Amino acid sequence: MIFYDPLFLIVIIPTAILGFVVQKSVQAKFNKFAKVRTFRGLTGAQAAREILDSNGLYDVRIEEARGGRLSDHYDPRGRVLRLSPDVARYPTVAAVGVAAHEAGHALQHAKRYFPLQVRSAMVPAVQFGSNLAPMIILGGIILQAALGLFQLGNAIAWFGVILYGLVALFSVVTLPVELDASARAKKLLYQYNIVDRSELAGVKSVLNAAAWTYVVAALAALMQLVYWVWRLSGSRRS
Repeated sequence: MIFYDPLFLIVIIPTAILGFVVQKSVQAKFNKFAKVRTFRGLTGAQAAREILDSNGLYDVRIEEARGGRLSDHYDPRGRVLRLSPDVARYPTVAAVGVAAHEAGHALQHAKRYFPLQVRSAMVPAVQFGSNLAPMIILGGIILQAALGLFQLGNAIAWFGVILYGLVALFSVVTLPVELDASARAKKLLYQYNIVDRSELAGVKSVLNAAAWTYVVAALAALMQLVYWVWRLSGSRRS
């Protein structure tokens, strides 16, 4: 059974550890630069507002997010930029960096940045696939192994793999979206004199650490996809 497959553990454990290390790094960088005040004294919300208005996005609202720390995100459907209290309320290097990153997503949306359009179009399928794909795959494997329904179980398992493939593709498409938003944030914060050169180094440190979370997520998704394809292909050969 899959639960005792050493290869599955080899795939899962290293990426889980790497993800934990990267998350801790992001928190450490944010905490460090959340103590560094910007020379202009703009809060994250004010910095985001200045970036949006300077690019003609007056209709994009800024709200405080209801989630916890670092729950910041841009909602393209409602054209709302939601910032966590630690970002929205404080005039720190970490806060303006995260806020500018989310404002970068609003700019991408306004300019019809193609990878963002692709990612947005994939969201409904990914929400469905990420929750059900593993159960569908395991259900198909159980039908094959326990009940001897090989053809039916194989078809069901491969359907789950296809769904999970969309999840993996979504993770890969997310990379250019997030990296571009960070690049825009670094450029615009300095261009609009929201941070000086020394503060920009802190912004880069925070955003570069955050970027690794998306790299690890994509790597983990791809490795799991390869595992499922290998396992089902192997069971078919046997």
